[in-house]
Amino acid sequence: MMKSLLSRENLLSALKRVETNKGSHGVDGMSVHKLRDHILQNWQTIRESLENGSYEPSPVRRVEIPKPNGGTRLLGIPKVSSYCTPPNLVLDFIA
Repeated sequence: MMKSLLSRENLLSALKRVETNKGSHGVDGMSVHKLRDHILQNWQTIRESLENGSYEPSPVRRVEIPKPNGGTRLLGIPKVSSYCTPPNLVLDFIA
């Protein structure tokens, strides 16, 4: 299953979804536009860390967003590159 999860097709599916959503940058400040190059340059290292169990998710950027009835709630925005790692790859794999 891990081989299928980390397949090129699954990665590209997750990448396309992130690019389509045009989300906000995370704690690293990386824009969605820079993600494709980052993944191409670093995928081997990312993949190896996922396969050998050493992958650790990055911290999230916390922002307050207004609630419709007043007040605010906290929202965690992960690094853009985190969108192309589990659990997001899992979601694309089972979809």
